[in-house]
Amino acid sequence: MHVVCKEHLELAIDMFVDEYEDAPDIVDLEQTKFADWEPPAHCERCSEPGRFLVI
Repeated sequence: MHVVCKEHLELAIDMFVDEYEDAPDIVDLEQTKFADWEPPAHCERCSEPGRFLVI
């Protein structure tokens, strides 16, 4: 699972495919809220806000 900004989305997809050999699901965190989980405030690669969840 990766939480990334738009700039790092492609890298996160590539990392997911390399690890799991399958296409990930991508969730836009601006349009989806979770009842029991609060996403990290920042991208895992930089200080920009995390916008996408790659799972």
